[in-house]
Amino acid sequence: MLSYALRARAVACPLFTFAIRPGSPQPGAVARPHVMSPSAALPAAIHGRTFQKSPLPVFLLSAVLSAACAPLHADEAGEQTLDPIVVTAVLPSTPLTVEIDPKAPRQPVPASDGADLLKSIPGFSLIRKGGSNGDPLLRGMAGSRLGLSFDGGQLAGGCPSRMDPPTAYVAPALYDRVTVIKGPQSVLHGPGNSAGTVLFERDAPRYVAPAFALDGSLLGGSWGRFDQMLDLRAGRPDGYLGLALDHTRSGDYADGDGNRVHSSWDRWSADARVGWTPDERTRVELSAGKGDGQAAYAFSGMDGAKFLRESVALKVTRQPLRGPADSIEAQVYSNYADHVMDNYTLREPDPNSMMPKPMASNVARRTNGGRLVAGFDWNGSLHLDAGLDASTSTHSGRSGGLPGSMMGDWRTKPRLRDARMEQAGAFGELTWHLADDRRIVGGLRADHDHAHGYQLAMPMDHDDAGMGHGMHDPAPAMTVAASRASWLPSGFVRWEQDLAASTTLNVGLGHAQRFPDYWELFGRYADSSVSAFRALAPEKTTQLDLGLQHRGERIDAWVSAYAGIVHDFIVIDRGSGMMAASKAANIDARIAGAEAGVKYRFAGSWSADASLAWAWGADRTRHRPLPQMPPLEGRFGLVRDNGRWSVGALARVVAAQHRVAVGSGNIVGQDLGPSAGFAVLSLNGGYRFSDRVKLAAGIDNLFDRTYAEHVNAASVELAGYVNTLRVNEPGRTAWMELRYAF
Repeated sequence: MLSYALRARAVACPLFTFAIRPGSPQPGAVARPHVMSPSAALPAAIHGRTFQKSPLPVFLLSAVLSAACAPLHADEAGEQTLDPIVVTAVLPSTPLTVEIDPKAPRQPVPASDGADLLKSIPGFSLIRKGGSNGDPLLRGMAGSRLGLSFDGGQLAGGCPSRMDPPTAYVAPALYDRVTVIKGPQSVLHGPGNSAGTVLFERDAPRYVAPAFALDGSLLGGSWGRFDQMLDLRAGRPDGYLGLALDHTRSGDYADGDGNRVHSSWDRWSADARVGWTPDERTRVELSAGKGDGQAAYAFSGMDGAKFLRESVALKVTRQPLRGPADSIEAQVYSNYADHVMDNYTLREPDPNSMMPKPMASNVARRTNGGRLVAGFDWNGSLHLDAGLDASTSTHSGRSGGLPGSMMGDWRTKPRLRDARMEQAGAFGELTWHLADDRRIVGGLRADHDHAHGYQLAMPMDHDDAGMGHGMHDPAPAMTVAASRASWLPSGFVRWEQDLAASTTLNVGLGHAQRFPDYWELFGRYADSSVSAFRALAPEKTTQLDLGLQHRGERIDAWVSAYAGIVHDFIVIDRGSGMMAASKAANIDARIAGAEAGVKYRFAGSWSADASLAWAWGADRTRHRPLPQMPPLEGRFGLVRDNGRWSVGALARVVAAQHRVAVGSGNIVGQDLGPSAGFAVLSLNGGYRFSDRVKLAAGIDNLFDRTYAEHVNAASVELAGYVNTLRVNEPGRTAWMELRYAF
């Protein structure tokens, strides 16, 4: 059992001993805890030891019994409004918008990257490749159909096999909030976001007096999981500073059968920013960041040996004094990703494989861009955001072996540029308040997209024309450069109606046109010929989105549904072997689906929640299911939070999926065949030492089930590992996180 003692000047816990410093800086302010010394009771993983089936389950089950049986305190008769210690259910902010706190512990085990975080939101799925760096899907849509913005900038990965999606470079705990906009219902954040838009955002502080803030956490768990996060902020009226640090690592996990999965990772991130606020209406902020890491993959013959990220941005915001102009914001940024794949850093080359010798491929992608947006407001009844955005992304690569090999040392070879993607757009989004309870929101944007390929194969009649340059070997003798460009319009209109003080209805119709992305034009599974490069048409999605949300004293309920027609949907048809030709093709598709949820609060400190997510798609050209559609999924939770302790259970139930198109998919994965349903039960508990110090713990997959998600990457046969069709999910996993905020 976890014991604690409360004294006038000290709080003791098994992880740290905190002492309260006397003397508050301001009347009524809470005194600042000071870390005195670590306790000998630190989890084993924090001391560098792996605890596979750790003592955490014993602690958690004891906490569950204690919290469930303990009587309520006298001050618990009313409704509890405390934030949950462990997040298991996500409620939307509006019928079509979800906003979450990326720093909050959540079950399953708190996120190691951006995709891990998103999978906790109903409607999202994750294509697992190993322990980290999976690819997120929203409503079965992957890749550039899901727009990603990182503090206003764009970041693109470089691997032609999609080892490094943009979310692989993100430490979610270093952001203040993550916002998801479902469907093509905004034009403010870039083009082609037919599935939706995800915004990773940091707050822009404005200090009225000198102040300092700290937010930190430690997490330990099974398989050697150990994370550390520290976010420091300080400022005064004329400026501010911020420094955010994150490190996460884990060894290989085991599935429910005890089979080890090639899945370890180790990654760090550091971001800093400095701001100047000469007056109440002006802000100038310069930010810079860097990160790197490694990740082992069960889906590939290579691992990620390097994930170098370098970012820099300058943002200027000004609020004019008079007139309808409400705000003006300008931003420029440069993001660089340098990614190395090899078969020798995190594994031994397999002499029986197609790569028996040490090999490496090094790709890099630099994205430069900018954005200018102005806000206008007319007496609160009309609000317009209008502006321009643009970006240029250049991709290059090189490959080889180690020094002395026949292929030559890859580190001494020059980088060969193979692609450049450019985009420039103009947009405007208007909100018209017809009455206090009615609004119309609409937007239009026009984009000019341009792609240039430098190593495209000349038209020829040979079997390997579709192999592409996925490994970035020296270009074949018959190559040529080519360009293509398109003007693409997008827009939406949405009616918002407040049916009552706590109920809102949204009905929106959106149209988004998406230019083919790098992976569809130049990636490993794309036909790299000039004819294919020019023939692949932009994708055109027209979608109806509906949303209904109710927030009550005891019941919160919501539903969002959609139905769409997609002309020239881009599907990847893969060959049946590593050397077989693959290609991207246009089809006509129909899509539909819904997400719904309810939360019920009862008996003072209890709450129950449930959510469902369903996605459907059909290939109307070839009269078969659309590939990579996740099955029906339900999540059911029960929580008791008495203000000091919390205890909860989360059941995830996923149906079987028989609607498949084997051999077809997207830039990330393909349908591997039908999949069976499964159910997983997880437990969590937590304790509030104070408003500043919280301890959370959990056991995921309590019954150690062996299962794999339907939307998945095919595993490869690795020496020393058990081969499975799909990459299996982790078995029973225990974790504990201590968070301190000041």
